[in-house]
Amino acid sequence: MIALPVLAANWKMNLGPADAAAFVAAYIERAPASRDRTVILFPPALSLGTARAAAASRADLHFGVQNVYWEDRGAFTGEISAPLARDAGAEFVLVGHSERRHLFHESDADTARKCQAVVRAGLTPILCVGETLDERESGATEDVVLRQLHAGFSELAPDAIARALVAYEPVWAIGTGRTASPADASRTHATLRVALRRLVPPPAPTAGAARDVPILYGGSVTPDNAAALLAAPEVGGLLVGGASLHPASWAAIVATASLGSGR
Repeated sequence: MIALPVLAANWKMNLGPADAAAFVAAYIERAPASRDRTVILFPPALSLGTARAAAASRADLHFGVQNVYWEDRGAFTGEISAPLARDAGAEFVLVGHSERRHLFHESDADTARKCQAVVRAGLTPILCVGETLDERESGATEDVVLRQLHAGFSELAPDAIARALVAYEPVWAIGTGRTASPADASRTHATLRVALRRLVPPPAPTAGAARDVPILYGGSVTPDNAAALLAAPEVGGLLVGGASLHPASWAAIVATASLGSGR
């Protein structure tokens, strides 16, 4: 069972094995264990082992990988599969992060294949959706995020969707210092919630479970705005980039969970 809110740290291409271990040790000193929230770290794949080892005393810390390929094995130089990620100790996988979509040109069809592979391996996908600035200014936010949501989950059964997570990360707010207001986040999250309830309708085996799919917000989250975002309706957690690279700021963001989630 995932406790809300969910606080997910995406380290991207930062913190090698030694730095990752040092980060976890420093974070543990600052943040007591708690069962009333879910904390997930997404180190680079090469740092997953040392980060997990440093967290051996903290069962409340969970780990994931930032990307996988959709095949389970084979001659795919440089890729990692969902089974390999699972064997290395990952529980979660980011799928369709905006940088994967826009820098590496991953398609909606790619996200569908990846979500399917993640679920097949027994891991939990966090499907990322979000619009660019041009799409936002043209009024296409709802169309974009719903297209990405439906495409990403198109190969999953309702019970698998009910066990997934979703992250709304407006592309225009990632690494720019611009952040969607709590009201903006709530509005888009509410749109996603309606769609999730349609994707997991009664009398599916997990009837009503769509209400429990956490929807995270990501995009220039800092210790200063985390509490307001978490308090917004339908925001079930945060996906954090730059501010998660420093133990002190990450601990401060995790501590805001004590103020409660707006979901």
